[in-house]
Amino acid sequence: MTRIQLGRGGWVVEVGGLTRAAGIVLVVIALAIGGCSSKKKPGEGGPGGPGSGQLGEGGVGPGGDSSLKRMQNGTMGANGPLSDIHFGYNDATIQPQDNDVLKSNADYLSKNATTRVQIEGHCDDRGSEEYNIALGARRAQAAKDYLSTLGIAADRMSTISYGKELPLCSEETEDCWAQNRRDHFVVSQ
Repeated sequence: MTRIQLGRGGWVVEVGGLTRAAGIVLVVIALAIGGCSSKKKPGEGGPGGPGSGQLGEGGVGPGGDSSLKRMQNGTMGANGPLSDIHFGYNDATIQPQDNDVLKSNADYLSKNATTRVQIEGHCDDRGSEEYNIALGARRAQAAKDYLSTLGIAADRMSTISYGKELPLCSEETEDCWAQNRRDHFVVSQ
């Protein structure tokens, strides 16, 4: 360190090159250690329920298989008694053609009073992961709100967003993207 006098009585300490380099290395190491995030292992839980790591308000409950579990088990194509609805690009509005589908789903849920449903919001693969998670959550909430207006108790329904993580179709075509922009309904007892 070298002391240098500046003007009227002021002194400045100039740091040498080796000291400056050591300080920079320490700052970089501190940022690297502090900036690392830990990833949860499957089954450790997350905001969307046990092991999902997705945005949502809880799990399906006992006896229900989410799309994530079905994908992991290799049974992704299996459908339950409720039908999916689809959305336009960058949209979370219930389409007029899906009103009948949601009424049919509500009829099933009314006839099966002990049945719970998890509404999964899905998106196509365009857009960032964060944006699609939020869009999927809005889509799932729109369906939940619609079913509530049809008399289904809100405590029998939960929502989760998978964003673009569980596509039905992986081609880069408009038809494929349209299949992926959906709400899927998973039933549990």
